[in-house]
Amino acid sequence: MRRSTIIALGVLLLAGLAIGALWASMSRTNDLGAGADREIAALRDAESKRRPASGASSTPPLCKGLDIDTRGTVQDPSLDELSGLVVSRRSPSTTFWAIEDSGAEPVFSVLRSRGTMGSANWTAAGAANVDWEDLATGPGPSGPVLYAADIGDNDSVRESVSVYRVTEPVDPGSGGTTAPAQRLELTYPDGAHDAETLLVDPRRGTLVIVTKGLAGGAAYAVNPPAGFAGKAKLRKVGPVPIPLATGGDISSDGRTVAVRGYFSLSVWRRRGDEAITQTLRRSSCTSPTALTDGQGEALALSKTGTTAWTVAEGTNPKVQRLRPQG
Repeated sequence: MRRSTIIALGVLLLAGLAIGALWASMSRTNDLGAGADREIAALRDAESKRRPASGASSTPPLCKGLDIDTRGTVQDPSLDELSGLVVSRRSPSTTFWAIEDSGAEPVFSVLRSRGTMGSANWTAAGAANVDWEDLATGPGPSGPVLYAADIGDNDSVRESVSVYRVTEPVDPGSGGTTAPAQRLELTYPDGAHDAETLLVDPRRGTLVIVTKGLAGGAAYAVNPPAGFAGKAKLRKVGPVPIPLATGGDISSDGRTVAVRGYFSLSVWRRRGDEAITQTLRRSSCTSPTALTDGQGEALALSKTGTTAWTVAEGTNPKVQRLRPQG
């Protein structure tokens, strides 16, 4: 999400609109504007009221109180609008993949997970970055794959959106050009939506887009066709009452689903081998610990979903690790 959009919304919010009226009347939104202190406080209050008490045995670990620590700082100055983050499946102990927001090149950037984080870049051959807003990973026909979600639409005017798929490079740190990116063009059943969250089920391959709204969004799903090419129509799953959802992930064991907003982390636990769309129809739980990474739009989960990492937009952003307290 571009900073000019954020500033414009800040002006709108500071014009005197109450947060309650906005929730009732706005069907879509851009990012929060700098200086909208009262609206931000109201949103935080609303989030805290949604959070169940932590400590129950059935509560996913990331729904409990969290310890947040900085694991590194991104040193590449060109990576100043990071919008997606995943743990590498080829090098899970040392490497993240990240993508940039709209207007950037169609590039997958490699970040090291400890200390100072330099980067190596892989260009997605044949892809275009209209508004890349999230990144996902999963198993593929020739090894792990990366999914770039070209789903951003601030004004809700795009007739279709796209998800690109490439095989994760065998040597992530070397940089170069990937094999030709496969593109799946998607349309919503009920008109255009702004969205910043893509979830990919590692068990069944289902793609889920969570739309972004001030009062919450909705989940839309599709089972991609063979070859991950052509066009497909999303189906609406149901509401996802997370204000301003900016990113999400599914753990590679398929058991934990998480979606973040600017200040909160909400989590679902999958029951058995149910469809991920069924998981999302249930209520999530939300950690009582507020996220502190600023304008954060990226979230990555560990293999078992007991640890998460976030990174925000901005120059030299911190990569933060979230773990259950105790």
